[in-house]
Amino acid sequence: MNIGGIDSSRIEAMMAQLKSAAQKPAGPASPAEALGGLGGIGKLGAPDAAESSTKVSFSDALKASLQNVSNSQIQADEMGKKFAAGDDSVSLSDTMIAMQKASINFQATVQVRNKLVSAYHDIMNMQV
Repeated sequence: MNIGGIDSSRIEAMMAQLKSAAQKPAGPASPAEALGGLGGIGKLGAPDAAESSTKVSFSDALKASLQNVSNSQIQADEMGKKFAAGDDSVSLSDTMIAMQKASINFQATVQVRNKLVSAYHDIMNMQV
């Protein structure tokens, strides 16, 4: 059966791929890890034991995490263009997953930015 140019076997194969990807333990445990790790900062903001001997500046960690977000958006855009052009090496499911990852990375970045701005305002409004 052909539905809009895609036969049912391809749809079933895509569904199987999505189900197997959903069952894998994926994703970072914390928003800090979602943004590229933020240089060894753990869940409570304390340095991890493995990286306690090396110091990473906040600006370097922020730049690295923003670069990771940018790279994921670029990769998703390239995959979307390849799929739209009819490239057989790129599947619809891989393209959609890459686009969703880029979207989630961007949303997490916006939330971190909002928290930083809020913390800045709180500090500026403190009585000395």
